[in-house]
Amino acid sequence: MKRTLPVLCALIMVACGKKDKDLIVKGHVDGLKKGTIYLKKMNDSSLVSVDSVSINGSSDFELSSALESPQMFYLYLDKNSKQENRIAFFADKGITEINTSLKNFAFGAKIKGSKQQDVYAEYQKIISRLNGENLNLIEEQLNAQKSGDSALIDSLNTMGEKLLKRRYLYSVNFAINHADSEVAPYIALADIYNAQYKLLDTINKSLTPQVKASKYGKELDTFLAKIRANENIKE
Repeated sequence: MKRTLPVLCALIMVACGKKDKDLIVKGHVDGLKKGTIYLKKMNDSSLVSVDSVSINGSSDFELSSALESPQMFYLYLDKNSKQENRIAFFADKGITEINTSLKNFAFGAKIKGSKQQDVYAEYQKIISRLNGENLNLIEEQLNAQKSGDSALIDSLNTMGEKLLKRRYLYSVNFAINHADSEVAPYIALADIYNAQYKLLDTINKSLTPQVKASKYGKELDTFLAKIRANENIKE
């Protein structure tokens, strides 16, 4: 009995270790010689660190986390810099590779991993373009306000409303067209949570059973249930 106890403890430790490494994130940060890289995720409404590694010489890193369902993770670089130091990626069980550089940490990242990440990257291409258009429009609005051109201000405000509508419709249509991906409920919760109930409900009803049972699928269902209760909406 005394001999079997250490063996059982070792097996339990190995099993726990495997469970904690459902997700492995590894890669390289070109030019990084010293610093700390953190792997983080949202827990309720707080961003929490699930793993970290100190870089001292080698620019390679490897991090891991338990993972029950595909979800959004964030790679943070703790380095004194004014540039963006966060890389967002959609993770699933297995290995995700992230290669980037110290000079262009966030915007130069190359991510190879889950099929959900591929879907999310496709979505972000258009959203980034629309966000760029919105920033340009905001700049034009500020200039129009400074010059006191009321006619131009009204015109730009109308353009802004149309652009916002385009963004919402794109997000809704993308989510519906990718109802078999956990990215769909994530988009509803993260990007268009304040859209009309019927639009969010349409996304929710289009989800496949597997996606409905995922982390974000359950959260979207709960979110819509709260809206129905608060606004007395009947299903």
